[in-house]
Amino acid sequence: MVNKRPEGDIWHLVDTDPQSQNYGRRYRFDFTYIKSKAIQSIVKDYIWQNHRTKNKALSKLYRDLSRLKYFNDYAESHEIRTLRTLTNADIDGFTSYLHTTVTFRKKTPLAYQSQKNLLDTLKAIIHWGQRHQPAMVPDREIFTGNEYTGINRKLSIDYIPDDIITQINEALKEEENPCLKYGMIILELTGMRIGDLLKLKTDCIHPHPISGFTITWFDHKNRKLRKPMPVRSECVSAVEKLNEATSPLREEADEKDRDILLIHRVSKGESTGKVMPLSKGTIGNWMNAFIRRNDIRDADGEWYNLTAHQFRRTLGTDMLSKGTNVNVIQQVLGHSDPSTTTRFYADIKDRDRAKVFRDIGIIGNIENLGLSAFDTPDEAQWFQDNKDTSARLCDGYCTKPIENGQPCDRLLKRLKCYTCSRYITTPEYLEAHKQHLAGLERQIKDGVIYGEHYIRHFLPTIEVLKVIIERLEAMQHGRE
Repeated sequence: MVNKRPEGDIWHLVDTDPQSQNYGRRYRFDFTYIKSKAIQSIVKDYIWQNHRTKNKALSKLYRDLSRLKYFNDYAESHEIRTLRTLTNADIDGFTSYLHTTVTFRKKTPLAYQSQKNLLDTLKAIIHWGQRHQPAMVPDREIFTGNEYTGINRKLSIDYIPDDIITQINEALKEEENPCLKYGMIILELTGMRIGDLLKLKTDCIHPHPISGFTITWFDHKNRKLRKPMPVRSECVSAVEKLNEATSPLREEADEKDRDILLIHRVSKGESTGKVMPLSKGTIGNWMNAFIRRNDIRDADGEWYNLTAHQFRRTLGTDMLSKGTNVNVIQQVLGHSDPSTTTRFYADIKDRDRAKVFRDIGIIGNIENLGLSAFDTPDEAQWFQDNKDTSARLCDGYCTKPIENGQPCDRLLKRLKCYTCSRYITTPEYLEAHKQHLAGLERQIKDGVIYGEHYIRHFLPTIEVLKVIIERLEAMQHGRE
């Protein structure tokens, strides 16, 4: 395998997978920035074997080589010449470097997710080396697994709010760009990934054996053809109108692109005037312009930051909110594992719970708790006398743990009290709430074998915990 890899430090590789979204694309792999020959050699082996065996897409390997530039920069500055000598201290140093460095191009601080991705690339290469080239990498685990735990990630799913969806759908009625108009409708109604939409075929709609129609597309992430999915008449109409609008352009497109649904005439750049399939960048720019053209703004008065993937998130969240079986949502979204569905679509847009969220007892300092939190002055006095003993919980305070001489039933059963009117929490317990949330999410991930009932048992608590954490963090930063 290694002997057959390309010679030199610059490779030109072509994606030859007919089912790839980048089929036929030529990639330039430039290894010259890696000065250490030992590191360069294992990186070349990693890329060549994964490409030769089709274990990873060529586009992913190209991205890995690009991401490795940050580790190379750190390695050069710390005189690291081989991966073999890396220790956990080096990994700590690299994460500190990521926390304090800026992007090479935009000169802006690296986002949290970007930092994680950069470390994950290094981790993937070292773990690959431990299986295939153990003499070139550390012989023991140097990653703790806690470098990026997700504590700083967004606490709520990135679905499109109902009022924004309403504005989008109203604006789409007057949209003149057929690829944008009908493409967004298909995204909203099917929840398919943007890469799959851009490779959707003209013959994707078929009659259902009983009634109505189904849509079929190739799931590039899972490398398989999706089973026919029943769709509403609006989706069928969107495909038909797209076919009609793009039909005059098909004769000008390359032979391999003529059965792709979303094609257009390029208006600028090196390919101006050519008929080609839409790219992710183009449709992303069109969406941004669509939002500004129709003055669609979020709750803060800023233009709404719309992405194609949000339609997928919104469909999954809406289905969960309406009580749809998790396994059904998993099938619609094409998740290989139901734990993915529950982890990333557990936020429910339920208006009935809004009041519960508003009424959660959160204050900045327990010393500022007023008399309104108690039924009588005696209760208030009891709390003042016992706030550091009987009234203190592991993640907050109870203003009335004993009633009529009997301990609260919730406390006896060791249940969390987040929605109880007697429960109060403060910023000092923020870390306890984060740890509890992380524990529940781990249980969902590890306990999926126990079924949907086990999973759904935790969802209300997860929802409330996310709101508590978000509000406590805002309070810490002076935003509440």
